[in-house]
Amino acid sequence: MSPEAPEENRDESRVALVTGAAGGLGGCIAARLYANGYRVALTDLDAETATKAAAELDPTGENAVGLALDVRDKAAFARARDELVARWGVVHVLVNNAGHSKIESLMDITPESFSAVVDTNLNGPFYGCQVFGGYFAERGYGRIVNIASLAGQNGGTATGAHYAAAKGGVATLTKVFARDLGPRGVTVNAISPGPQDLPVVRQTVDPEKLAQTEAMIPVGRLGRPEFIADMVVLLSSDHADTVTGACWDANGGLYMR
Repeated sequence: MSPEAPEENRDESRVALVTGAAGGLGGCIAARLYANGYRVALTDLDAETATKAAAELDPTGENAVGLALDVRDKAAFARARDELVARWGVVHVLVNNAGHSKIESLMDITPESFSAVVDTNLNGPFYGCQVFGGYFAERGYGRIVNIASLAGQNGGTATGAHYAAAKGGVATLTKVFARDLGPRGVTVNAISPGPQDLPVVRQTVDPEKLAQTEAMIPVGRLGRPEFIADMVVLLSSDHADTVTGACWDANGGLYMR
């Protein structure tokens, strides 16, 4: 994606870091933030793909940068924070999007598999919230948006129990960090998407099974990743200061409360 970004006040624009942003939903979120005037760090496990994705947004490299970030490593978040502060002077927004889904039968999940999935999907957001939450609190301002999942609310249908459990933990962590950081000018919120219409989904899911999934959704279609990205932009805005500890659902009516 190469959206046009407003150039006015670019020197004063907000800075956002998005994990798992080399493609998919994370790439869509990064592009939406960029289009709304943010300077954006697209981070991913693979530095090369992150750099390529950033270059597609901004060939000049002035307002978008790709960085390697392994969310399983707390020190990696600190390095990314320091690099952005050195580059752009400040960071305002963290989007914990990176995730790892694995479909396995409940009774066949090994301890190693469970730990690997939880490490990325739960430990990663925890480390990010710790590192950037502390940094934002010192500055008296910050926005954290965690990408949770419908699976964390209803136990999942097409994902493994380890993924569902981890995403449920993300929703709870969001509340804990929101309560702690709220008095210090930092909001922490979550978004729980249902199945999304992403290229990777179309490429990996059997067409017949995908059609069955769509038929189960009350609105009759997969979610639009661009709308999830719009939700991130809204929660990241200055005037979202009274929204914290929330979990916004976008699942086509699969889960209602």
